[in-house]
Amino acid sequence: MERQSVIEKLGIKFALRIVKLHKYLNQDKCEFVMAKQIYRSGTSIGANIAESKAAQSDADFVSKMSIALKEAYETRYWLTLLHESETIDDAEYDSIDNDAKVIVGTLTNIIKKRKGLV
Repeated sequence: MERQSVIEKLGIKFALRIVKLHKYLNQDKCEFVMAKQIYRSGTSIGANIAESKAAQSDADFVSKMSIALKEAYETRYWLTLLHESETIDDAEYDSIDNDAKVIVGTLTNIIKKRKGLV
């Protein structure tokens, strides 16, 4: 079995949380528009991380990781809207946004190291 990196594990764990949040938003909150948006961006993070494993070059790897980073920032935007619109409460927001912050920091470090900036 192939060994998963820390960022791959974070991406999968986060995507599963986003799937659960999507279900909650649809079923309990009847919030469909933001639910769909956060579902797309939140699950795209891990998908781009997975794609980076088959990168054809360092530039391709950095590109995939950069897309994952952009999706993480977009996901944080949707989380903020959900929180500020009082669709999710403080505890729900803090918990999942903390995970998103960890992903942003980890991706940023990976990209900087691969670019030779660290």
